[in-house]
Amino acid sequence: MLLKISHMTEYTYTSPVNYALQRLRLTPADGATQKVVNWSSQVIGATIEARYSDHFGNVVELASIADAQDKIRIMAMGTVETFDTAGITGRHTAYMPLWLYQRETALTRPGPAIRALTRSIAGDTDLDRLHGLKSALNEAIHFETGQTHAGTSAEDALTAGHGVCQDHAHTFIAAARLMGLPARYVSGYLHMPGTEQQVASHAWAEAHVEGLGWVGFDAANDQSPDENYVVVAHGFDYHDAAPVSGVQAGASNEMLSVTITVEQ
Repeated sequence: MLLKISHMTEYTYTSPVNYALQRLRLTPADGATQKVVNWSSQVIGATIEARYSDHFGNVVELASIADAQDKIRIMAMGTVETFDTAGITGRHTAYMPLWLYQRETALTRPGPAIRALTRSIAGDTDLDRLHGLKSALNEAIHFETGQTHAGTSAEDALTAGHGVCQDHAHTFIAAARLMGLPARYVSGYLHMPGTEQQVASHAWAEAHVEGLGWVGFDAANDQSPDENYVVVAHGFDYHDAAPVSGVQAGASNEMLSVTITVEQ
């Protein structure tokens, strides 16, 4: 499938920003499930100072603001050809060793609820258990916006019983690591036929299965990623794969506007 993507992020400030350094993870790379036909990014109100591949293998751009700005607009767009591989993205190629993907983070640290759910998952193989986990989380965490935030932990989301795709991904990762499997967070885009305009990017999880490599699981939609998915970044959790993150000084209040279009 050929997908055309446009992603616009705009920050508006009530008082000027005197300094900011933003880390942008908005550029997809070629892989087993996709080929980038063309891609470009632009920042209005800031300057892209550097571009590099981080330790997770993500394409990262650093944008800086050195003089007073009351608005910053970040635009990324391009075309990506995608392939359905039943969620299998293949062998591990990043600089980080696989065993590090079994470490806990503040967002993926399991508590009683995650431990209990993990013990309830049955299956003859790791792959069976992971698919069972995906479906169990889809039922346990009702998709509902406005109930969680970027700092909500997997345990809190599962206990509350509601959240968004980020929460499904974090909880899946925490449980998969309890099963003894390396797991990682994935950020990217999801093409939803009939819904071209979106207000957020998508997130799902991958677990490393012996003999297959990394395999994707989207618990929010209870499915394996297919040709409707575009991978942009990976990490231990959301903080490592957030589309935009950074530091700033000089602003009193910030208003964020995100517009994403994904169309075939």
